[in-house]
Order: sequence, then structure tokens, then C-alpha cells
Amino acid sequence: MTEPQPVYLKDYQPPAFRITHTELKFDLAPSNTRVTALLHLERHPDSQPGLPLILDGEKLSLQRIAIDGQELQEGEYRLDAETLTIEDAPDRLRLETEVEIDPAANTALEGLYLSNGMFCTQCEAQGFRRITYYLDRPDVMATFSTTVIGDREQLPVLLSNGNPVERGELPNGKHFATWEDPHPKPSYLFAVVAGSLEKVEDHFTTMSGREVLLQIWVEPENLDKTEHAMRSLKAAMVWDEQTYGREYDLDLFMIVAVNDFNMGAMENKGLNIFNSAAVLTHPQTATDAAYQRVEGVVGHEYFHNWSGNRVTCRDWFQLSLKEGFTVFRDQSFSADMNSAPVKRIEDVSYLRTAQFAEDAGPTAHPVRPDHYIEISNFYTLTIYEKGSEIVRMLRNLLGWDTFRQGSDLYFARFDGQAVTIEDFVGCMAEVSGLDLTQFMLWYSQAGTPEIDAHGEYDYAKAEYHLTLRQRTPATPGQPNKQPLHIPVRIGLVGTKSGEDLALTLNGSQGKQSLSEGGVLHLREAEQTFVLSDVAEAPVPSLLRGFSAPVKLRFPYGREDLSFLLQHDVDGFNRWDAGQRLAMLALDDLIAAHRNGVEKVMDVRLTEAFRGLLTAPEEDQAVLAEMLTLPSEAYIAEQQPVVDVDAIHAARVFVKQSLAVALRDEFLAIYQANQSDAVYAPSAEQIAQRSLKNVALSYLMSIEDERGVELAQQQFEAGHNMTDVRAALTLLVHSSRSDIAEPALRAFGEKWAHDPLVMDQWFSIQVTRPQPDALDRVKYLMAHPAFSLKNPNRVRALIGAFVNQNRINFHRLDGEGYELLADVVIKLNKLNPEIAARIITPLTRWRRFDEQRQALMKAQLERIRAEDLSPNVFEIVEKALAE
Repeated sequence: MTEPQPVYLKDYQPPAFRITHTELKFDLAPSNTRVTALLHLERHPDSQPGLPLILDGEKLSLQRIAIDGQELQEGEYRLDAETLTIEDAPDRLRLETEVEIDPAANTALEGLYLSNGMFCTQCEAQGFRRITYYLDRPDVMATFSTTVIGDREQLPVLLSNGNPVERGELPNGKHFATWEDPHPKPSYLFAVVAGSLEKVEDHFTTMSGREVLLQIWVEPENLDKTEHAMRSLKAAMVWDEQTYGREYDLDLFMIVAVNDFNMGAMENKGLNIFNSAAVLTHPQTATDAAYQRVEGVVGHEYFHNWSGNRVTCRDWFQLSLKEGFTVFRDQSFSADMNSAPVKRIEDVSYLRTAQFAEDAGPTAHPVRPDHYIEISNFYTLTIYEKGSEIVRMLRNLLGWDTFRQGSDLYFARFDGQAVTIEDFVGCMAEVSGLDLTQFMLWYSQAGTPEIDAHGEYDYAKAEYHLTLRQRTPATPGQPNKQPLHIPVRIGLVGTKSGEDLALTLNGSQGKQSLSEGGVLHLREAEQTFVLSDVAEAPVPSLLRGFSAPVKLRFPYGREDLSFLLQHDVDGFNRWDAGQRLAMLALDDLIAAHRNGVEKVMDVRLTEAFRGLLTAPEEDQAVLAEMLTLPSEAYIAEQQPVVDVDAIHAARVFVKQSLAVALRDEFLAIYQANQSDAVYAPSAEQIAQRSLKNVALSYLMSIEDERGVELAQQQFEAGHNMTDVRAALTLLVHSSRSDIAEPALRAFGEKWAHDPLVMDQWFSIQVTRPQPDALDRVKYLMAHPAFSLKNPNRVRALIGAFVNQNRINFHRLDGEGYELLADVVIKLNKLNPEIAARIITPLTRWRRFDEQRQALMKAQLERIRAEDLSPNVFEIVEKALAE
């Protein structure tokens, strides 16, 4: 096998040609779809003269090729597995090609494929080249006219981008629909959908008074699961107008739900294609988390209409230009729609657990990589989540009003263009007057920065001296790092008053009030900030709102953390103080487990939790988060060597100890948050259910008889899927098989017809902590409802086991590793993109003890011995690199 070769950012060149208009005709058939393309091309003015015309194309059977109506003969063009080359192409030409493709055999789900009898497309990042020969790159933007032909009975609905301009009947039971998109777009935003679908419709009036028709297309049985998605879409449209001044630009906006989809959703211009898990909801089938996910994903894809579609990426190295900015926008939208502190806690928890692990692993890469082998491998948490945090830092540095001015300038200046990260940051620098040259290092340096902080209070001068030292650890290919420009938002909480103290920075420019958010600009490897007129000794509240994606170390004592947990006005830092307090207790217990000594619960943590449970809390959703212990995955990231067994034992001990000591308080919380109200995914109801189910999880951790009774009652009541799933999970994860198995069987029989609910059924079983979990995985892989060809089912079964059931996946016999390797080898041939994503736990092998390291490495080497796709090859090579 020829090893795939990397593509480098430094080698970027504009294309030799550009396409001004694209005319497509699809004659759909499962195994032999015909695609005719007429491309209006002209030589790019910025390219080198005399370059050949080279079009991308994969898995295409060329039937015909012509230039300006004249068919080409062999020798006038050159074909290989990935390109079509015409050496002597004129400077202006109309190129016509006709190809045949096989959607039914397209298990990679890239390009045009079949999903349950429905034709659909996924073209980002490089799927369009599996549809026809094209300049398949984001800096080639053209207007599109698309005609779709299909069987009238089997494919009554024919959709594409833009506006419908013509429909009609054809011989042999076929019909057609023609669509025109007036906005130039790159090929990755192209979409076609054809199938037996039904729609729900609504309308939206934009801020300028234009009427937009909104449609959500689903399979007939899912019509009653679209209300929340439609409501979320309209809320997103209003929010984007009010917050960013962005108005939708077409007369029609469509969403289509698809069962087989590699991603969550895709922002194709005017025709968003969604994984059904990210659009369908109903109180009986979807949890609160699913409702919130749908709201966030619908918002994300809609916001892309400006941050991604109207202004797009020059090349794929700029991917975070659209994704990081849009994730920041969707997170802000969700925060405004729900509990802002809880949203921030959830986002940071995910970042610190998963993205920080990515930064510390063999696949670490900058937010703007300098090279890649397979671009689909870079749809990562670093690009999305860390990219979002970088945009948030810009907002923190500039303030909201100036940040909004920068975004307005960006959209106005680059509308209809394919641009770079420098263009975006440059607009922010221009409107603010800030020098953001150093800030750009956030995009080019990989790894998670670490800040060591130390503070001293000078009683005589009433000053607080805060010293911050920053460093970024070495990552693959980047051994030496430069200091970054880091916004550190702070507060000082008076130890006597328990209130925030005024902040006055005493610097080289004299005294400066920090009332505007209290942001310190850390630019050097070490800086000391002097805060004047500090009336009493404080406890510092550092990195408020998680103002930068860094690891912060400060020598907080347990009393300091308890104090902040009680008095900090910043919701995120108050939660974080509780997490830090829990981590100190967990560290002690992990050491005790390793040393074989008796485990003793830290009474200060128990009393802190007692205070949380008994003190009035305005936001029950925040309280639920504060009562949730750090996950095993997060705990593992804090350890120099991951001791799976000690981490699991310590966390179980803490939870059970809290449950025993605070049984009555947890029971009171559960009962106080019971409700018979008709289900609504409102912030208030979601908070109640979240807090109630956290309390129940503590009671079930000791299998308290009252807790077991409540879990059974909650499951049998069937009031809503949030409560049913929470109760079923607790029953199945208990040692009480006498009640768990009947409940599991009843749930599976009731929902066998619903794929999304069955995904939950699979996940609940394979995440149970009991030793039989691996056997269940193997058993369920043979279940008639399981298929490796369905990404959702793979994520629900295999992904849930390897990522969420650490104690069983990391068994010392290595069988968990072997099972994952088996799946990756099979998926490598079926769907390389999913194979490359699911292999991640094996790539972290260096974090574990020697025995597990050897077992994990052996499975990676077994995978490497296969004939690998570029997707899997790149990941495995990085994981095994010395």
C-alpha cells in the first residue's frame, strides 16, 4: 500500500480555474445513478499561467466528457483514481461530464448515498468529488442549478439547495424538480434529498419584513416529533437578528431528518440535512438532554448561514473559522434560552474532559493545523470546542459591544468570499485598536496552556499581589511554545464580608478600575498584578466564567474552596470550587486504594454538600451540577498515570459515603422536585428533573430500599423519557437483576420500533459497571437491531462502552481493547470516518500502567497491519509514533 501523503497549509495556491456556474442533473437509481454536470469555467486571475485543469473525482465511472459541446477523445484527457486532468484547457470553457455512481454501495456515507430508501448527500468536507468531477475545494464558489429526476412513486419528494423553479412529469413513471441557488457556494454546501417524505410547515417574518417558508421533512411516522425543532429554528432566527443583526437571505429554509448520518447535522445552503437524533423529539421518546441538543444543533446549523455559508473558508486549514465561531454562537444562544451558568458548566466540563485529553494525546494539533492527511480527521474537539473558546476570549478581551462591531465588519467586508482566520481576527483588531498579533498564537500552538497562580495580601498597603506564570507543554511536532495572550477574569471575595471587593489595578499606567469584568491581560511567561485599595484579606476567584481554556493551579486550601462554594457570585467558579474540593478528597482516596489502606471520607466535603442540600438555591439546575461528582474521565485527566481501578473505587466510595451521610436530605430534595405537570422542555422543568434525578442517583448508589422503590415507581409511571431513562439506568446499573432485567425487557419491547429510543436501550446496558458489561456488548452486537452501517447505533453501543464504561473497557485481560480493534478493522472498510473517530480510546495508551499499555499498543499494531484507509492510517500512525 502506498502511504497517504500529507497536505500542507504552506503549500496553498489558488486554483488554476474557477467555476462561475454549475448545472447538474441527477437521474436517480439505487445502483446506477447518472449525474450530468455542465461547469462554466474560467482561468483564475491569480493562478500561474498554463496550469492544467485538474478536477477531483473518486469512485466515478465516466461515461462522457465534452468541452464547449465537442466530445473529447482518449488522449485529450487523463483519468486516475482521484483526478480528471485536461492539459490544454482553454482559458474559458464549458465542461460537460456524465458519470455513473452507486449510492447503494456507499457505506462511507460521503457524497450521494441511500438511507432507508432515501437518497441524501453529505459533501463536507470532500464528498462532492464522489458525485461528479469538480474543483472540490472551499475557495471555488459557484451558483448552482440542479435538476433531480426520480421515480414518482418511490421518490415523490425531490429537494436541493435554493428555490424550486420548475417541476414536471416524465415518461416511465418519473418526475423532476429543478432548483436554483442564487448565492455562490462551494461544493461542500451542495445537497440533494429524494425520498418518501412528509413535511411540516411554518412561516417566519424577518426583521425587514420578508416572509420565509420553513419546512421540516421527515418520514411519515415522525411527523409528531418536529414541533420542538421548528420552535428552535424560529427562536434561532429571532436571536440571530437581535444579537448579530443577521437576517436569513432565501425565501425557503428546509431541514431533512436522516437516520444514517456520520455527523450531527450539515448546514447545506437552504437545505440542512440532520441526523434524526438531532431533530426529532417527543416527551415519550426524547430526554431533556435530547431537547436541548436539538435546540443547540438547529441553532448551530442555522447560524452557519452567515458564519460558514455567506462567509466561508479559503481552505480546510481554516475550518475553525466557521466552526469555532458558530459553536460560540450556538453556545451563547443556548445559554440565553436556558440557564446560562449551567450551559457554561456543561461546555467547560466537556472541554476539560475530552478536548484537554485530545490536547495531551498523540493526535494533538493546533486549532489551525499546518498539515493533514485526511481532513475528516480534523473535525475534532480542538477545532470546534477550543476554537469556540478562542472566539470567547476575543469577546472577553474586547467586550461585547466592540466584539459585535468586529463581527459586523467581518460579515460586511467578506460577504460572498472564502477567507482566513487572519481576516476574522483582523476585523476584531481593527475595531478595537488592540494588537492581536500575539493572540494569533492560539491558532498555531497546540496543547492546553497551564497557569500557576500565587497570591499574597499586603495588610499594610491594602494590596493584593497576584503572580501568574504560564507555560504550554510540548506536543507532537511543537516542543517549544511561546507565551500566549490570555484573558484572566478575576474577582476578590472578602473573607470578612463574603462579598466581591472593588478591583483597582496598579500598573505602569497608574491605577485603573477593573469594574468591566475584571479581566487581566496575561501576555508574558510570568507577570505580577498589583491590586490596590483592597479593604480586607480576600480569597481570589480566578478565571471567572472560565475566561480562557487553560489549566489553572492555585494553592487553595479546603477551607478556601468551601468559602468560595458558599460566597462566590460567579456561578461557574462556585461550581468549580466544589469540583476542586471533591478532587482533593478523591485524590486522597485514590492514594489510599493504591496503598491498600482504609478509605476515610473527608468530612469537609460531606458538610459542603450538606450546605448545598439545605441552603436555598435560586437555580436548581446549577444545584444539580454542583451535586454531581467529577466523572471518572475527568478524574483520569488529573492523574499522572491513569489507575482505572483506583479511580472507580474512589468515586464509588465518595458517592456512597455522601448518600449514607445525607440520605434524608437527598430524599427531601427528590420529593420536593416531584411534579405531575404536563411535560415541557422548559428551563424550570428541566432543572427540577435534573435535581430530582441526581438525588435519586445518590439513593440508588447504596441501593437504599426507598431509593429502589422510587426508581421503580418513576420507571413504571412513564411520565416522560427523561425520568424513565434515568430510572431505568439506575435499575440496570444496580446489582438488583431481579428488578433490572424485567424493566429492561419491558422498555425494549415497548420501543423496538423507534431507532432513537433503542439507541438509549443499547447504551444503558453497555455502560453498567458490573463485570458482565463486555459480554453484553458482544451479545448486543448480534442483535437484529444492531448494524455497523448505522453510525448512531455504533456510537450507542460501541462508543458508549469504550468511552463511558472505563472500568470494563480497560479490563486487565485486554478483551475490551481487542473488541474495539475488531470493530475498527471492520469499520475501516465500511465507514472509515467513523472508524477513525471510535478508535480514540486506544490512542491514549501511554497514559496507563505498563500492563495496559502493552495490551493497547498490541491492538494498535494489529490494526496497523491491515490495509488501512487514510482516515485510520493517520490516527494509528500518530498513536504509535515514538
